[in-house]
Amino acid sequence: MQMPTSRQHVGIAGRGAGRIAFIGAGWHRDIVDQCREAFVRTLSEGSAAACAIDLYEVPGVFEIPLHAKLIAQQGRHAAIVAAGFVVDGGIYRHDFVSQTVIQALMQVQLETTVPVISAVLTPHHFHGSPEHVRFFREHFVTKGTEAAHACAAIVGAVRELKDALKDEPREQARGAALDQVAARSV
Repeated sequence: MQMPTSRQHVGIAGRGAGRIAFIGAGWHRDIVDQCREAFVRTLSEGSAAACAIDLYEVPGVFEIPLHAKLIAQQGRHAAIVAAGFVVDGGIYRHDFVSQTVIQALMQVQLETTVPVISAVLTPHHFHGSPEHVRFFREHFVTKGTEAAHACAAIVGAVRELKDALKDEPREQARGAALDQVAARSV
């Protein structure tokens, strides 16, 4: 199932941040969309260089890690943000689904070195009552704002680290590390 993709140009802290991918799950769209909207709004309020946000939607949270990996492997995005809402529907263990998705997202970032920020949430109890829907819609606004700040911070931090590692000659760094190990063993 192919979902539409849209691109928006918004501000993000740091120079030349590039592109950010935001993947949202379609289940409980009315709640998850609050995260996306807050994420885009928070980045657009930034005063720094512009970046593009590519918005993707998948049917459910279980499909997010594959999309994240395919996007990360292309090497065009500085970071990926995942948003979803996993509830106990009484059919399967929602905590298993959530744990599996979070572990897979971590694996994507470790394998590709593209930061992945998670806003995939699993409440202990969700009843679908108007009070719960209102609470989680508001909570996803908070999560979208937090994801935007985390995204800006990690994009800058990874860029700085990669620049620092690139500037340091490998043999010089390796020699210094070996010298340190040798000094400790004496």
